[in-house]
Amino acid sequence: MNLAAHGDYHIEKEGNILVVDAHGPFNEITAHAYVEDMQKACEQYQGKPWGLLVTFYGNSIFTPEAEKALVDVTRYRMQRGMIANASVIVESNSADIQQMQLRRVYQACNLKFHVFADIVSAKNWLVEFVEEQSHAM
Repeated sequence: MNLAAHGDYHIEKEGNILVVDAHGPFNEITAHAYVEDMQKACEQYQGKPWGLLVTFYGNSIFTPEAEKALVDVTRYRMQRGMIANASVIVESNSADIQQMQLRRVYQACNLKFHVFADIVSAKNWLVEFVEEQSHAM
């Protein structure tokens, strides 16, 4: 979804990984639309284990309202089978703040997560983790 000044994102299913590309700021307007789209996307997995790969392009700092919405949608995703998150921060002047916010979100939900500097490493870790956990279940 393209919300221009409010940031934009794209959600796509790739097997047992849900891939999100997010650009720019992530305020309550974007967060609301994202939550709705994410809820629809989660239903594709029907409770089977899956992982979330999110790439943040630019300075994607969350407002307090957006951060709370991400906690809520993360809990929703976990109820629908999400078992891990890999986040990638690209071309950001505020990567340390973004990483701190992501850590707060995922630790609040007790979700396995890692933050990466490149998409290939993030995807490799996530695919391997989800496959290992799926076989263990």
